[in-house]
Amino acid sequence: MTEGDGGDDGGPDGDDELTYADAGVDIDASEAATAALIGAVGSDADDDASDYAGLLDIGDRYLALATDGVGTKLLVAEALGDYSTVGIDCMAMNVNDLVAAGVRPVAFVDYLAVDEPDERFAEQVGEGLARGADLADVELVGGETAVMPEVVRGLDLAGTCAGLAAKDGVFDGRAEPGDALVGWRSSGIHSNGLTLAREAVTRDHAYADPCPFGDYETLGDALLEPTAIYTDLLDPMREHGVRGAAHVTGGGWTNLDRLGGHRYVVEDAFDPQPVFEFVQSEGGVSDEEMYRTFNMGTGFVAALAPGDAEALADATDGRVIGRVEAGAEDAGADDGASVAIRGLEL
Repeated sequence: MTEGDGGDDGGPDGDDELTYADAGVDIDASEAATAALIGAVGSDADDDASDYAGLLDIGDRYLALATDGVGTKLLVAEALGDYSTVGIDCMAMNVNDLVAAGVRPVAFVDYLAVDEPDERFAEQVGEGLARGADLADVELVGGETAVMPEVVRGLDLAGTCAGLAAKDGVFDGRAEPGDALVGWRSSGIHSNGLTLAREAVTRDHAYADPCPFGDYETLGDALLEPTAIYTDLLDPMREHGVRGAAHVTGGGWTNLDRLGGHRYVVEDAFDPQPVFEFVQSEGGVSDEEMYRTFNMGTGFVAALAPGDAEALADATDGRVIGRVEAGAEDAGADDGASVAIRGLEL
């Protein structure tokens, strides 16, 4: 992503600029609705709770649960008639959240809602789930298929993953000023921000159009690149004393906020894959909006003592991408966390 393309502030000019909210997803409104739901339900969570998983004390360990879905990536699969990889996405979105909490995923159940049964796409979804389970080393133990023609148009796919962790194995979840940040490459867009990406790509193209970058046959194939699975990072992160981790999903790089109200200085993030440049250029999306929406090439980040960072990176094909500095919250203010990346302040 090149700073300064299309405008004096590093973003596009004029009325053609596309935002996530314009495409139909308002992150602030979504977070407010989630907070309202949590407030209405109530919570018995204690100080051991994680931002990424629900933790249940079962004696000598925690049982952890995470739930997530594939989202509007399913519309790309529907347009191409190819559901063979969305099961991997469903698995990845759940197991990666557990890994970010310091929990080992062990079992998964899926929920498939359809307007009418179709053996072809059900088989493709199942094959993807099986492949995802194999990649994550998780057992598929069941699921539910609901036929609801008056509720669902097409299909929706979600799942819930259970994990186990010793009580001293769960990450604290809080970075400290002075920590180093280690990052790992994403495989592409993953399963967040697809509403914005779809809107941008289809302004002047169809999903079946030839893809002008990478080894993809069509533009839709590039959007369907399966979400990376990071379960292999769990043991090395524990061994190297990781304090907290962030799965870079919805909200893009602002997910680092979950590690505490510090300033996160990212100086050597992985380069964004060409799909991000295409989305930005086709949609006239500003640099700031891209980094607030997408992973931009880095899908997972961990905070740990600087003396251990290089060893962790070397052991896992990661790299040291930045550092944690004292932020407004550390000085007693209420401004929260901030992220400095590629000339932007998020």
